[in-house]
Amino acid sequence: MAAKADKELAQTKEVMVEAEKIAAPVKPKSRALRYIYGTGRRKTSVARVRIHPGGNGALLINDKEMPSDSLIFAPFELVGEAGKWNVTVKVRGGGKESQREAMRLGVARALLTINGEWRQALKKANFLRRDPREKERKKPGLKRARRAPQWAKR
Repeated sequence: MAAKADKELAQTKEVMVEAEKIAAPVKPKSRALRYIYGTGRRKTSVARVRIHPGGNGALLINDKEMPSDSLIFAPFELVGEAGKWNVTVKVRGGGKESQREAMRLGVARALLTINGEWRQALKKANFLRRDPREKERKKPGLKRARRAPQWAKR
């Protein structure tokens, strides 16, 4: 008898869950297109890039307004979208040039999510390729990665 009651209770719960799914209001997936995200890396730099539609080509790096940089905006110019997007970047690590190249990769990846047809042009310009070169580690017994201590005969 208890097993039958448990079975009926389970069925009732299933029906209630299904009813809630049907009665639940449909939430819009997005109120408006706020931004598109892309990540770029180079050496030890990591750039988290957001591009905002309907902009005027403004560049905000680590919450500081910067003048537009031709290296960072090169993917926009290549696909003919220059001046139509604002760019917000959070970048850390590495040097200035490494950070700029990481930002360019992030922008190119973000553009790729907008329109897949731009892939061929971006790829041909090497904007989608992450530069794999990294600093070589220091080995024990050496002064740097390959530099050995000076040898003295006497």
